[in-house]
Amino acid sequence: MTSPLDAVIADARVLLGDRLTTNAALRQQHAHGEDTQPPRLPDAVAYVETTAEVAGILALCNTAGVPVVPFGAGTSLEGHVTPVRGGISLDLTRMTRVLEVNPADLDCRIEAGVTRQALNLHLRDQGMFFPVDPGSESTIGGMCATRASGTNAVRYGTIRENVLGLTVVLADGRIIRTGGRVRKSATGYDLTRLFIGSEGTLGVITEIQLRLHGIPEASSAATCQFATLDGAVETVIAVIQAGIPVARIELLDEVQAGASIAFSKLDGLEAAPTLLFEFHGTPAAVAEQAQQAEEIAAGFGARGFRWATDAEERTRLWQARHNAYWASLALKPGHKGISTDTIVPISRLAEAVLGAKQDILASGLTAPIVGHVGDGNFHALILVPNTPDGLDRAWALDRKIVARALDLDGSCSGEHGVGIGKREFLEREHGAEALAVMRSLKATLDPRGILNPGKMFLN
Repeated sequence: MTSPLDAVIADARVLLGDRLTTNAALRQQHAHGEDTQPPRLPDAVAYVETTAEVAGILALCNTAGVPVVPFGAGTSLEGHVTPVRGGISLDLTRMTRVLEVNPADLDCRIEAGVTRQALNLHLRDQGMFFPVDPGSESTIGGMCATRASGTNAVRYGTIRENVLGLTVVLADGRIIRTGGRVRKSATGYDLTRLFIGSEGTLGVITEIQLRLHGIPEASSAATCQFATLDGAVETVIAVIQAGIPVARIELLDEVQAGASIAFSKLDGLEAAPTLLFEFHGTPAAVAEQAQQAEEIAAGFGARGFRWATDAEERTRLWQARHNAYWASLALKPGHKGISTDTIVPISRLAEAVLGAKQDILASGLTAPIVGHVGDGNFHALILVPNTPDGLDRAWALDRKIVARALDLDGSCSGEHGVGIGKREFLEREHGAEALAVMRSLKATLDPRGILNPGKMFLN
């Protein structure tokens, strides 16, 4: 007798042809993201190219009760794309069309498989850009699903603030459009925000209406280094509280700075606590912002600003920041990493970062600290020792760092999402009643539980 799964695979092959595959190597590529969760092979991979195809696959899977796990670039850090219960890995990376661009209104509509880099290349000659920059080659659909953020969030906001509307396919194959092109609307429930950050558990995002921004007239980047981590963190707090509209402000502790210097071949920097700044605006505004930030930093013992004076040098500097994850892994070849993602109110940043540093030193583990500290978000990449107790020690350190952030009115995840890795913290952060409401939303929109099961909730 044909099983429900076999029937779905056969029917999906009729719909997609050879874009529905059970090839072992392709299934292996879809068995995990960039995380330490155990991989799990999907039963098949579906390479979809249209919203209608997504709807067809979901309708088939919903009828048969077969799990579906949306897959983008595979760069998630919390196990979002791991098909823990098998089923179909729904690969959206071929949905790469820029559907419309509206320069007069500074918005565009794209398919979910478009990456930030590809979109900005498309927009460059029109004087616009999309600012949300998580660093990796992420698809914008995946960024929406995980509520991504990144280096520019301190000025331009996260993905949530830059999405105007969505096309979403529900579990049973129905297609809905949320939001629109206007900057505000007071009608109905805000379904757009419901699906942002839902991690593929409520529906599959296939198209996104995005806000765009004009390319700034002038940009300037700088680095400054400190004798102490405390000096660097206090500078961040003072700059933000002074209202200086920095575009980016990033922190590297001395371990991360040393790793990035070695990995990205940075000249003129030492393995010391470091801040990276970028300022956007008119030439006069940029100069004023930079001067104010430099004066504040000097008051906390900064060793002076080092300016990245041209576009190529700025790109090299920020590419080094984006490569911080790989630079950290290079410190211990063969080791895996667990990335914390805590965020706290800016006034509590020093307590959170310095406390995390103390926890790291006490653990005896290597865990470079790096972060988008302008909005209170930072990461410690805990390198997992190749010992029988290595993973347990790493997770114990992760829990200490998260517990402190929650005690400081923060969150266990500022931008990576929940997935598998952060499920245990959700009730403490939100409370049992709020978690019950989340579960009821899941049950309403996905009653058969086919959409990315095993994520977000412990059971």
